[in-house]
Amino acid sequence: MSQARDLGGDYRPVRPFRDRVAGAWASARRRVAAHWAAGAPLLPVLLVCVVVLGDIVDGTGMIWLPLLAAGPALAATTNGSRGVLGIGFIAVTLGATLGIRDGVPGRELAAVLSALMAVTLASGLASALRGRRERVLAAVRSVAETAQHALLKPVPATVGPFQVAVRYSAAAAEARIGGDLYALIPTPHGVRLIVGDVRGKGLPAVGTAALVLGVFREAAHDEPDLLAVVERIERSLARNLGHDDFVTAIVAGYPQAGRLEVVNCGHTPPLLVRASGDVTPVEPDLPSPPLGLRALAGHAPGLQALPFADGDQLLLYTDGVTEARDHGRAFYPLAEGLERHVSHDPSRTLGALHDELLAHVGGRLHDDAALLLIRKPGAGSMAPTVHAPASEAGCR
Repeated sequence: MSQARDLGGDYRPVRPFRDRVAGAWASARRRVAAHWAAGAPLLPVLLVCVVVLGDIVDGTGMIWLPLLAAGPALAATTNGSRGVLGIGFIAVTLGATLGIRDGVPGRELAAVLSALMAVTLASGLASALRGRRERVLAAVRSVAETAQHALLKPVPATVGPFQVAVRYSAAAAEARIGGDLYALIPTPHGVRLIVGDVRGKGLPAVGTAALVLGVFREAAHDEPDLLAVVERIERSLARNLGHDDFVTAIVAGYPQAGRLEVVNCGHTPPLLVRASGDVTPVEPDLPSPPLGLRALAGHAPGLQALPFADGDQLLLYTDGVTEARDHGRAFYPLAEGLERHVSHDPSRTLGALHDELLAHVGGRLHDDAALLLIRKPGAGSMAPTVHAPASEAGCR
């Protein structure tokens, strides 16, 4: 066995070094082949092969050769510009070979090959533009996800004495956030929460939701009275919203053990689930206008006080849930669904409700939908107050 001396004076066999080089080269070839296979335009290649086979079998030349342009055109829909140019090169090469084989006149063959090259270049440009749009969309999605975490912050699984779960779905295609809003925070005056729905769609609705949540988070800490929190939000919206804009919302607080306060501002009534499993809507004693429209109604919202014992649960939601329709135009029966799926784990309850809601509408919501469920566990089953994220908003 031949040997080589290293710088330290030891003798080492050469063959293991060669084996390592050969192994590295084989590994590199496998990675390149795998990378090429992952991005290879297999369907366009198959299409070109079918055209070539048809020409070989039929032998008519000019009938089949123009169809080779379908290869790079199809590659532009799924592959990058390099893949398109590769398919175009194959198509032009095979077209020239088949044209010469079939005896196609030179002028006609040159016209066909020129058309193939033109289609290839145009398809390569289209593929490059598509790739650029995809990169822009990926950046927009990243920004939207960041905005979601800034606006709709993840809710801990336990807040104060409550177990909590949230589900949120934006109806807009590829959107992470919409016009629905929610927040639940511990304050010196007890746990306080809000669930609301902004009139309108798009970025203006997102901006209004951000305004409401910002005022709520500040006022919830500052104001000992829950009605004063609502008043702060109302004043801010009156200064910043247009005449036709408004926000429906439920603002709730838990100032002391066993007492839950609810202020309903034109929103769908929350559902109260007693420890026995009975589900009842919390209808307001006096219907109140949405936030931003109090000047038109002439009266302020009222505060309802509810007993809230161990084992009780409260589900707050937006109308995107109750107004979701199936193919027969029937609304989703939220109260009945809650009775079927209620459990001691809010996250499991909302998971089952959300899955059933999507199945009801056929997999695609037509309006933003938010669900927030709180549960007061018994003293013996009190979960530790840790800030592990609850069910994330925007489940897709």
